[in-house]
Amino acid sequence: MRVLAGALKGKRLVTPRGSTTRPTADQVRIALMDTLMPRLPEARVLDLFAGAGGVGLEALSRGAAHATFVERDARAVAALRANVETLGVAAQTRIERADVRAALERLGRDGARFDVVFLDPPYDEDLVLPTLERLGTSPVVDAGALVIAQHLTKRPPPPGIGRLRAYRTRRFGETTLTFFRADGYDSL
Repeated sequence: MRVLAGALKGKRLVTPRGSTTRPTADQVRIALMDTLMPRLPEARVLDLFAGAGGVGLEALSRGAAHATFVERDARAVAALRANVETLGVAAQTRIERADVRAALERLGRDGARFDVVFLDPPYDEDLVLPTLERLGTSPVVDAGALVIAQHLTKRPPPPGIGRLRAYRTRRFGETTLTFFRADGYDSL
């Protein structure tokens, strides 16, 4: 896996061994970042279920100011830390080795706020809806923020969850990205 565009384009990313994480496919990352480009410069990005950090690192490469990564798997966190170090972006990152629920509570208490939130939970654990429900009431989601859920096409999230309203989907076979806005309409 490599960084696909931006300042870090072409840099190789380490991925953890085993089947506990599923890196976001290049085609999906490209479409996601192309959609987010107008919002990425100076954005604060939260990458939930981050794995080796491909999405958050891609956002940094394309101009995001900061990325916070949340991942509970030790091998994935080790790969993520190696990627952050190799790319020289440690000053622009925060890594939370924790369950997403606990991390969101801690980040909320710390006053962290994000402009872009991406979640790609393990498909077999069906965590999209519970995570979106937490985000829909969480103070970490800034007003006007974008929340993007990667999920199985067969299991779409509802169009509204708390403060979040779906406004776009992008389908890639069995995988779909659903884009939500927090607190009403904010054009890209």
